[in-house]
Amino acid sequence: MAMYLKLHASGASLPDFMTAAGSNLKSLPLIWLPFKNPIIALLLVVLVPVVVSIVIGALTFINRIRGVYFSILSEALAVIFSVILVGSQSYTGGSNGLTGFKNFMGVDLYQPAGKLTLFYVALIVLTLAYVISYQMINHKIGRILVAIRDSENRLRFTGYNTSIYKIFIYAFAAALSGIAGALYVCQVGIITPTDVNVMFSIEMIIWVAIGGRATLLGPVIGALVVNEFKTIISNYFPSLWYYFIGGLFILVILLFPSGFSGLKDLPHYLRTRKTLRQLGSASDTSSQEVVSNEPNTIAKPSQNFSKDIEK
Repeated sequence: MAMYLKLHASGASLPDFMTAAGSNLKSLPLIWLPFKNPIIALLLVVLVPVVVSIVIGALTFINRIRGVYFSILSEALAVIFSVILVGSQSYTGGSNGLTGFKNFMGVDLYQPAGKLTLFYVALIVLTLAYVISYQMINHKIGRILVAIRDSENRLRFTGYNTSIYKIFIYAFAAALSGIAGALYVCQVGIITPTDVNVMFSIEMIIWVAIGGRATLLGPVIGALVVNEFKTIISNYFPSLWYYFIGGLFILVILLFPSGFSGLKDLPHYLRTRKTLRQLGSASDTSSQEVVSNEPNTIAKPSQNFSKDIEK
């Protein structure tokens, strides 16, 4: 999406970073040509992430790479991709990224009307993504994914090819990420290699942890809370807001392990904890009473002990 917006803003000439000092490009690179068309650009927003995720998913899930190893691999790929973007100054704009966008299909990205339009588009996309995901988890495939999460080996022993399901959901998540990235570029007006680095991935994990794991609404709540918190804190402490986000993350994990979406169960959790504490206290008291009332049952040495030994 950023490539189309940059070409549209540049008009008939090459983007500014392609004509800057040190660049030997005289014409538009082949990789940029499909993005002249907005329809093709919209299709590639979904197709490119899906194809890449299928390739990566097939190489990892079929080889049964999972858990922390899969997380390390994902973050390593993000770092590699970020380094490639920074090193390809003539093709990607380098560390400066792509910026200078003006409008998208007639919508001015900087006017209030254009921003309001993008807001409603993002809201519609979020609603559709939520509905599709809700239907999916309440279908057979959702139960299979839950079974993979709980005990993948047991499900594999029953005859299911778990790799296929993991590749599918990985590709589905990549499609949603591609659409979200396109909307992000239109609203922010810039995209840099920093946006594909490890820190942004960790920030999204914090969204999920704060909002609530294993829920659909939790990550949405977490994203809203964290970004609003980030906006407020960065106005007063621009260089320290990461520490505040980390503190909020630790606080929520310690006090609300289920995130903000689990606050509705907090009264029940507190009542259950109080009841268990009372039962534990009562059990300790009764045990002490039983011990104090028991007679001294320690056996005394037999008088014939020596004779028994001799025998």
